Amino acid sequence: MSFTPMHLYFDDVEVGQEWDSLGRTVTEADIVNFAGLSGDFNPIHMDHEFAKTTPFRAPVAHGLLVMVMSSGLGLTAPPMRTMALMGLRDWQFKEPVYFGDTIRLRSKVLEKEVRARGRRGVITWQRQILNQDGKVVQEGISLTLVEGREGRGKPVSVQ
Repeated sequence: MSFTPMHLYFDDVEVGQEWDSLGRTVTEADIVNFAGLSGDFNPIHMDHEFAKTTPFRAPVAHGLLVMVMSSGLGLTAPPMRTMALMGLRDWQFKEPVYFGDTIRLRSKVLEKEVRARGRRGVITWQRQILNQDGKVVQEGISLTLVEGREGRGKPVSVQ
């Protein structure tokens, strides 16, 4: 898949802008598939009887699964010409996510830094993952490298 005309360049967003993604329901299949992919079969995610004995009272989604799902939710909110994830800072896992919960991502531009004479730039985002009740379940800062308008139509190498 390549970028489309609707994908925004680094130059198209401003500090302070905010977007909410569509929602996505976390399924038991998501949790089982992630366990298989990651090798994390911790009983808090997989064993209903064990989970009843925990403060959560039911199996919970892997924190990293929820974080990764938010990456997909962010693809269209906003649709950016993202070239790379540069880093994560201060990521906090605040609340459990159960299968059947619906999550969405709220993204806000905190900072922008021009790189390579405008061919690209780094955007610092505040990210919040919210559940169906509007409660923040995870939050933190991410940095992404985004194509700039000066790089349009030219080969771009990451520095």
